[in-house]
Amino acid sequence: MSNEHEDHGNTPAAWALVALMTIGFTIGGVGFIIAKIPVVIAGAVVCVLAVIVGKVMQMMGMGSKSKVAQS
Repeated sequence: MSNEHEDHGNTPAAWALVALMTIGFTIGGVGFIIAKIPVVIAGAVVCVLAVIVGKVMQMMGMGSKSKVAQS
């Protein structure tokens, strides 16, 4: 039986996305705890940038291959 998601989440793009999202959520969480809105916004900006970085890396070939390309 073959595994459809053999490389699920095991790509440089996925690792970069998760690492940057973790940093962004940490920054936002600290900002929330210390009640500093600019710090919360900075965390949100890092999270948005993480999605963009992950997508760009995927488009550069560092992400999971689509099902169409694998067929």
